[in-house]
Amino acid sequence: MGRVLLAAPRGFCAGVERAIATVEEALRRFGPPVYVRKQIVHNTYVVDDLTRRGAVFVEELDEVPDGSLVVFSAHGVSPAVKEAAGLRGLRTVDATCPLVTKVHKEAVRMAEAGYEIVLIGHAGHEEVEGTYGEAPDRIHVVDPARPGEVTVKGPVTWLSQTTLAVDETMRAVTELRNRFPDLVDPPSDDICYASQNRQEAITRIAPECELVIVVGSANSSNSRRLVEVALGAGADAAYLVDRAGDADERWLDGVRTVGVSSGASVPELLVEELLGWLAARGYADVEGVTLAEETLTFSLPLELRSARKSS
Repeated sequence: MGRVLLAAPRGFCAGVERAIATVEEALRRFGPPVYVRKQIVHNTYVVDDLTRRGAVFVEELDEVPDGSLVVFSAHGVSPAVKEAAGLRGLRTVDATCPLVTKVHKEAVRMAEAGYEIVLIGHAGHEEVEGTYGEAPDRIHVVDPARPGEVTVKGPVTWLSQTTLAVDETMRAVTELRNRFPDLVDPPSDDICYASQNRQEAITRIAPECELVIVVGSANSSNSRRLVEVALGAGADAAYLVDRAGDADERWLDGVRTVGVSSGASVPELLVEELLGWLAARGYADVEGVTLAEETLTFSLPLELRSARKSS
């Protein structure tokens, strides 16, 4: 009846694998409960699975009992959060993605050099809040769709949330450069390799698809960007689903080719579940489209590497 184009790379990136492994190792070493500030990664299935195994997800540190172990999520936290944890006597493990940590360090360096920093990102997102907290008197958060709203004086540079769409970010930078001709670029591109690879893969398949389905949770920035990129690249329709059960059979009306991908915080078993759902409806012919091979891995946080050595 129809075929499926299965994009690759998709699913877990190195930062997500490290963050999940951090909680799993903390549970193994110290036993439950292990508290986690915010969702360790933005995926409902992953959070529910770790909750069943003894992780306790909280919004803020005041929900964590004194002296307990708390893991900071992959999205990063501000220095103020780390200081608050220290004042409470909490034991901490920092699972911040190293690529997010790189942006934090860039923010500190540029602020110390006297720059005003335009941070392109979505206000309220944990990653943006964490980066902003590195230099709140120097950082100005601007939505990628509305870069004209920022007003700054003096030497200006820019940074970005790591999970934005590449094209959207570059359009924002172009508009910023029109307003600030001496705008200084960061030392390197902030959008992570995994976000770029998944966006490029979905761009490759979208023109051939009447429908693209992206597996990912609604609060996952990089997953939502994949839907936007698919539509921009030529797909007639694109939807985000947490699980296969969220898909709607009516989406398949008149569709010959379905594109499938998943966000960087999505386990592969959820993609397999969706492929099974599609196969049961006549879309059993699956063709993989691989744009790049990802081999990057990150070590566990130092706190857990030390724990392993002492065990």
